[in-house]
Amino acid sequence: MINKNPHQPLKILVTGGAGFIGVNFLHYWAKRYPDDALINLDSLTYAGNLSSCQPLESHPNYHFIHGSINDTELIDKILEGVEFVVHFAAETHVDRSIAQPDVFLQTNVLGTHTLLKAALKHKIKRFHHVSTDEVFGTLALDSKEQFNENTPYAPRSPYSASKAASDHLVRSYGETFGLPYTITNCSNNYGEYHFPEKLFPLAITNLIENKKVPVYGSGKQVRDWLYVQDHCAAIEQVLLNAPVGETYLVGGLTDDISNLDAIKLILKLMNKSESEIEFVADRPGHDQRYSVCWDKIREKLGWQPSVDLEQGLTQTIEWYQQHREWWQPLKNNNSEYFSQQYPTL
Repeated sequence: MINKNPHQPLKILVTGGAGFIGVNFLHYWAKRYPDDALINLDSLTYAGNLSSCQPLESHPNYHFIHGSINDTELIDKILEGVEFVVHFAAETHVDRSIAQPDVFLQTNVLGTHTLLKAALKHKIKRFHHVSTDEVFGTLALDSKEQFNENTPYAPRSPYSASKAASDHLVRSYGETFGLPYTITNCSNNYGEYHFPEKLFPLAITNLIENKKVPVYGSGKQVRDWLYVQDHCAAIEQVLLNAPVGETYLVGGLTDDISNLDAIKLILKLMNKSESEIEFVADRPGHDQRYSVCWDKIREKLGWQPSVDLEQGLTQTIEWYQQHREWWQPLKNNNSEYFSQQYPTL
């Protein structure tokens, strides 16, 4: 892909840049645009990991700030001179939102509002909000329907409801106050630096540790899977080439695949037997099927995934095999959560 617009050096605030997608975006952007100033704001919750940012520390234009998006005074200071805000910071794990919904509202809704107010005050040139396809609810397993930019919102978990609320807030600031925003609603990401509570990194790291792989219910639930590097490339196209006020869905697949079949693919790629699968009790209100139509971003901005699921998983597996020093402490430090969530493993 070729960017349509010439790139002048920018000062960019990335919220949640020590988390999974945020840190991948920072690595991606720093390599592509080394003259841009990058501010990484992260509160370093359990899912934020400074070791993920370590390769960025030698970058002369990178600066990390430990703080919360709910800290009004801090946000006001940080946004001086910032031109773009790329807003990743969020609580994202559905299971945790069922156990502690208050935290999700505080971060995903009120934190986003704090950022929007400050962005308006400082006349930010672009506020890009990173959201999820989960705001659209669920599709029937036997359906051929797909989510698109006009799909009505129908969130079914505290997590997706909080993200839906933040999407509406961003649009309201555009419509009411003229804030120049864009939104992407992405499907399930996977790849490097992914916290090992999520399905793919949990499966991969468990297999490396010679443990079973948990699969909720029957495993028939369908998800669209997006390699995180492709997601970063999609956001790049939106930031540099999309008109303000536009929303784009970003997905990685063209054909449905069940969670069970995705896990079987991981087992095959890791030369493991399907006997390593352990079916566990399903989560409450588990969405059955997500399928994303990403025609708009392909047709309008020329973006499409660079890898298929097997290629992306192969690269992801290799990364986890080579970076045990990154993920093993995370699993050890969160052992109580894992034992409560998967008591039979």
